[in-house]
Amino acid sequence: MQEQGAGIPRSLFVFALLYGGLVVLAGVLGTKLASLGHWPLLGDLAVESGIFAFLLLVILSSATAELHGQAVANRLVRYGFIPLVVSMLLLTLVIRVVPPAPFWHDQDAFARLLGQGARMQFAGLVSYGVSQTLNVAIFSRLKGSGKGRLVLLRGWVASLLSQIVDTVLFITISFYGVAGMQLGQLMEGQIVSKLVLSTIMVPPLIVGFIRLGHWLDRN
Repeated sequence: MQEQGAGIPRSLFVFALLYGGLVVLAGVLGTKLASLGHWPLLGDLAVESGIFAFLLLVILSSATAELHGQAVANRLVRYGFIPLVVSMLLLTLVIRVVPPAPFWHDQDAFARLLGQGARMQFAGLVSYGVSQTLNVAIFSRLKGSGKGRLVLLRGWVASLLSQIVDTVLFITISFYGVAGMQLGQLMEGQIVSKLVLSTIMVPPLIVGFIRLGHWLDRN
C-alpha cells in the first residue's frame, strides 16, 4: 500500500529517478557506434549506442502514461530537460574551462568522445522534446477507452513513429548544409536500425515496466 500522505506514487518516483539517469546516459552512450549484425534484405546495420537508453526513455514515458495518465507522462518528459541541460553544461565546463591535470594526457580523447558543438546540443534538445512528447501522445491517443488496451501494439507504433521523427530532426538540425553530408543516406541507416531495435525491445519491456509499476504501487 502507498504510504499515507505520500505526495507521489512509488512507481512514478522510481520511474522518474530512472528516467533522469537515462536522459544523461543516452548522450554518453551515443559516442559508440554499435553493430547490429547482418540482416537479410537489410544488410549490415549499425546504430549509435545511445538508442538503448533512449528506447528505455520511450518505454518509461509510455508506462507512466498508462499508469498515471498522459499529463503526468508529459511532465516527466519536460522535467527530463533538467538533467539533460545540466549534464550538457557540466560537460562543456569540464572540457573547455577546467584545465586537465599536468600528468593526465587523455584530454583530447575525452573531448572528442564527450564534447558536442552547440548545434548538436541544440539538435539533441529539440529531437528529445519533440519525439518523447509525440511518443506519449500517440501511445495515449491509440488507447481509446480503458487501461491495458492494446499495450503492445500502442507501445510499438508510438516508438516506431517517434524514433523516425527523432532521427529526422536530429540529423537535419545537426548536419543540414554541412559539406559532404548525405542526409538521406544517414537517416536511412539510422531509421532502419532504430526500427529493428524498437521491434525487439519495446513490446516485451513496456509490459514489464507496467507490471513493475503496479507491483511498486501495491507494496
